[in-house]
Amino acid sequence: MSELVRPHSHDTADSVDDALEASAQGIRAVKISLVVLGLTALGQATLVAVTGSVALLADTIHNFSDALTAVPLWVAFALARRRPNARFTYGYGRAEDLAGIFIVAMIAISAIVAGVESVRRLLDPADLAHPWVLMAAGMIGFAGNELVASYRIRVGRQIGSAALVADGLHARTDGFTSLAVVLGALGVLAGYPLADPLVGLLITVTILVVLRGAARDIYRRLMDAVDPAMTDQARIILATTPGVVDVEHVRLRWLGHRLIADAGITVADDLDLLAAHDISHHAQDRLIEGIGKLTDATIHVSPAAPHVRARS
Repeated sequence: MSELVRPHSHDTADSVDDALEASAQGIRAVKISLVVLGLTALGQATLVAVTGSVALLADTIHNFSDALTAVPLWVAFALARRRPNARFTYGYGRAEDLAGIFIVAMIAISAIVAGVESVRRLLDPADLAHPWVLMAAGMIGFAGNELVASYRIRVGRQIGSAALVADGLHARTDGFTSLAVVLGALGVLAGYPLADPLVGLLITVTILVVLRGAARDIYRRLMDAVDPAMTDQARIILATTPGVVDVEHVRLRWLGHRLIADAGITVADDLDLLAAHDISHHAQDRLIEGIGKLTDATIHVSPAAPHVRARS
């Protein structure tokens, strides 16, 4: 109603454009990481045939699955660039969270395959050929994963994408499991042939730890969970806005790498519509400026109890 009385220039067009650019950065990140991890996994797969290492096979499978997680993220970032419409009034940002479900599924599958192969090799031992080649393959896996991890985490934090950051941390964990392959080769060289499948089981356990963390993070996103400290910060920003008497409620939610807010404030009951409108938009501006990655905030204004004075 207030826009009918006095049009204003506060809108979220610039914030939406920033979010669209962030999606483009995310697409570039997943393209590059897909190529790097794909080449790393292909190189390791070639060496699996040479060495016959089940630990390297487990690590290679995991690297292939990690590379494939870039595909749903790519699709999600592409969808996020679409503007809201009459059907999807909040846009397509939630696709990024749904892509996280696929990521969790791929991690789970890689854990199952790695575990089964490791147990099979324990029950049916086989000689491990060319352990020095195996060590080189493990170092290749570590280098490729760490390169991708650093890039994903940097871009993810820059654009505010929890999914991309989590996928980067996943890649970093993969890098350390590649180092575990090196340990298996060293064990074989030291005269312990079962070291290879035992390291494969160790990698399986590591994958399960990553799975637990990834599933927890995706669950929280789908349930609209945010950091409580961020909610407290938003409440303080609103409460200290000149003219605000009290903060009735603050709600925050992530839509992919975009954060939106819904809050209720009270102002003095003797203010006219225009004055209350100005206070609400001042509160909105301060909230968007004070909370990182917040692109939109809806502020509901109610009159405070009579004789309650507003903050000046």
